Amino acid sequence: MFKGCSTALVTPMSADGSIDHGGLEQLVEFQIANNIQAVLAVGTTGESPTLLWEEHNEVIDRTVALAKGRTLSIAGTGSNSTKETMAGSEHAAHIGADAVLLVDPYYNGPSSLEIRREYVEPVARAFPEVQIIPYIIPGRTGCMMQVEDLAILAHQYPNVAQVKEATGDLDNMAKTRRLCGDDFTILSGDDDKTVPMMKSEDIRAAGVISVMSNVIPGPIQRLTELLNDGQEDEADSLAEKLAPLFGIVGVATTEQSAYGPVECKARNPVPVKTLMNILGMPAGPVRQPLGKMTHAGAQTVLDAARQVHSNDPTAFAPVAEFFGVDVEARLHDDSLVERAVYPSY
Repeated sequence: MFKGCSTALVTPMSADGSIDHGGLEQLVEFQIANNIQAVLAVGTTGESPTLLWEEHNEVIDRTVALAKGRTLSIAGTGSNSTKETMAGSEHAAHIGADAVLLVDPYYNGPSSLEIRREYVEPVARAFPEVQIIPYIIPGRTGCMMQVEDLAILAHQYPNVAQVKEATGDLDNMAKTRRLCGDDFTILSGDDDKTVPMMKSEDIRAAGVISVMSNVIPGPIQRLTELLNDGQEDEADSLAEKLAPLFGIVGVATTEQSAYGPVECKARNPVPVKTLMNILGMPAGPVRQPLGKMTHAGAQTVLDAARQVHSNDPTAFAPVAEFFGVDVEARLHDDSLVERAVYPSY
């Protein structure tokens, strides 16, 4: 069902931390204008851990309504409580979302068997008209549904026909293809893994649920189209131009504290929101306990954006046109970086 590029939308915030609904509408319209295949509301990139469930539902409502008849919609309804996930999935089904994304239940650490039987299966059984997309990302969740259990689900439930694969393990992805079959859809959950996943004959991914397509939806959609059409040389050329942005979904730097060096990891969505704010797109702050980047981290983001702009000046052109901003000027305005960072460690 899902091919090409789907965007894991950020949830734009106002300065006081409330949801910027006008900004959300702009971001969805920007995605649709650039031919994105689906929009995902309230995934990890959309700050699902810090949104109240009432806010989850409100963001999903608005996103699904805007997408209806124009592009596909995916609702992030996964959690570490099946009761909560069932309620969120029921809401998503009622308003007409095309799919729900179910991240493996984080922190409480169910086994793969439990994830299948006590989490995904109840949702798949209750809402047969909605596509279920398990989201396998053990680096975030501390647990993982194994391929064998995914294959059982895929063969028992027609609406479990795709997976968002963010293990980073190409062997695990190839095993998914073997056990789940040729008709099963594998989607990349990591921007920097999309090309190898789609080119591999053992994996044959159909596309990506992308973070960086918040900023460059058109180029990433084009990249997936080229790969799906077998135009690998042209795809490789485009991927090389975009690669600096794929490398900043998460940014790690070493900072000097009063007591010695400390590794500082700015994880998604902090870097992409930082870039969106620099570019003049509606993004706003992240919610606590996430915060800001270090100066070195933000400089890494800025350097990547400048490199992509140099590689292909058309990459950010849709941002400039849609949001009415001067991308060249903003990428060289150091004051925008200073607003995005902690003044010291």
